[in-house]
Amino acid sequence: MTNLLLFAFIGIMWVLMLAGGGILVTMVSKITISGYGDEMDFFIASVIKAIIALVFVVFWIVILSKLKNKIFQKQLKP
Repeated sequence: MTNLLLFAFIGIMWVLMLAGGGILVTMVSKITISGYGDEMDFFIASVIKAIIALVFVVFWIVILSKLKNKIFQKQLKP
């Protein structure tokens, strides 16, 4: 049972990484800003993309942390 939970955790971790990468590549990478000049448009769009990516990473870390805590609490209970 403990090995199954550990493998489930690793599987969920991989699914989150692949889904997150797909979301960032297909949706977030297409964000463009215009109207502030060529250099500022690129800079503002890059800042927005970086913020979105950081929010996703924090969200995934929170999900995996809570999942890990539940798995290890189940393993420690007799």
